[in-house]
Amino acid sequence: MTAVPTSPRSSVAGLLVFGAAVAAVAVVGAIAAGSAGTQYQQLRLPPWAPPSWLFGPVWTALYVLIAVSGWLVWRRRGLGPAMVLYAAQLLLNAAWTPLFFAAREYGLALVDIVVLLVAVVVLTGWFFRLHRVAGALLVPYALWVGYATALNAAIVVLN
Repeated sequence: MTAVPTSPRSSVAGLLVFGAAVAAVAVVGAIAAGSAGTQYQQLRLPPWAPPSWLFGPVWTALYVLIAVSGWLVWRRRGLGPAMVLYAAQLLLNAAWTPLFFAAREYGLALVDIVVLLVAVVVLTGWFFRLHRVAGALLVPYALWVGYATALNAAIVVLN
């Protein structure tokens, strides 16, 4: 009996690489957030703003979906333009928390998140064409970033 060779693209190691990349974004955010809960509560917020405790669980779930989605497309298509956009949206995601919480540059954070939203919406559509499940996994991310963009804009106006 011969073993079936496994492609690096189908390996768990590939998923771990995507998980590590997304985890790095999460770590940057966690470090930059510092005392974000207190800072967030001190801001003038719209009535539809979520409680600060909700962000951790939501982002944890979203990061898992983002990693799996990227891995699925990479397995099917390898490196290419879709992965460049995938990496770009991760960088934009990583930049937002330091801008908003560490630098308290709410306007610059708004610019970043608007560009992030465009990138995520384009990426979601692209991933749908390349791998339906991968595209579907990004829908909650796109919706949350849309909501976060509106929240960021409201914070800019109110503060």
